[in-house]
Amino acid sequence: MATPVARSPGEPRLSERAKWLLLALVTLGLLAALVVVAEVGLRVRQQLRYGIQQPAEQVYETDARIGLRVPKANLDTGRIQTNSLGFRGPEISGDKPAGAIRLAFLGASTTWCAEVSSNAAVWTERVAAQLASDFPNRRFDFVNGGVPGYTLRSSLLNLEHRIASLAPDVIVIYHATNDLSGELRELALAAGLISEARVGAQFWPSRYSLLWDLAEKNIRIALARRRAESGAGVLRADFSRIGEPFRGALTDLVRAAKAKAGIVAVATFSTRMRAQQPPDEKLRAASSALYYVPFMDPDGLIAAFARYNQIIREVARGESIILIDGEDDVPGDAAHFTDSVHFTDAGSAAMARRVAAGLHAGVARAFR
Repeated sequence: MATPVARSPGEPRLSERAKWLLLALVTLGLLAALVVVAEVGLRVRQQLRYGIQQPAEQVYETDARIGLRVPKANLDTGRIQTNSLGFRGPEISGDKPAGAIRLAFLGASTTWCAEVSSNAAVWTERVAAQLASDFPNRRFDFVNGGVPGYTLRSSLLNLEHRIASLAPDVIVIYHATNDLSGELRELALAAGLISEARVGAQFWPSRYSLLWDLAEKNIRIALARRRAESGAGVLRADFSRIGEPFRGALTDLVRAAKAKAGIVAVATFSTRMRAQQPPDEKLRAASSALYYVPFMDPDGLIAAFARYNQIIREVARGESIILIDGEDDVPGDAAHFTDSVHFTDAGSAAMARRVAAGLHAGVARAFR
């Protein structure tokens, strides 16, 4: 049996303080390693889902002529491709081919559709494909003018400076959520519920770390959900009386579109939130919307979107354009929405069916 080696009286030994310091350093090292692994995992996941790791920086640039953020031309992330003109979708000629029917879609992120699996799954491309099937003797092409973050005023500039010169025959407008968020934030500011009308910027690490970005967004959403559940600090308003700025901006865009195209249509806005859902499902459906309007609750959001859809219908009637109704034809569930307003592939397909059906009669009359 081995005999234990005795420590000499002068031999140094770790103090209790040093032991705790070493343990802390080892723990911090392990935590840092876990953070690095999580960050790498998120970047791999982002690359697999979107073909890029920082979508906003790699996909968009500012057009100095008009002061708008626009997609970069000739982009290919694997899931998202833009053409040489900077629109998501296949290449189109600047000079419209003789006999072709050109569709143009004006909207924001719910028209751009970063969440779907490919360009072919975007509802705008599906609409063009469906109409080509319905009218096999006609040729269709299209311009997807949707850009994340756009409001009606942004789309007006987009139409005037980037799309009108392409001579669209049919223009479809799909807007609501960004204009609504802006109006609700102005109301919340006036009520003293927030300190500024614009959405507060995230902390600087979110510009460099996907892990931080995701964690911060989830914390903000969790806080907003808790606020909505408690009812404390929730905006109380008559949402049946909002929307006049939206009405004015939509009317301006519709009239500008009518000056550029023979057929103009506006679609009511689909969301995952439904009045008949149980409270817990409403809250899940409203989660991403609450990130932008954390002073709202699901019932208030449902009422506000219903008011905007009412205005869309009224503008369509007043301007004698095509109304694409039936926003609830896209089922309000996780199979059709990735969050409160953005479509999955299945949701995009459902949206395309209602838009194509809404356009069918008008196209048949105009292009016999």
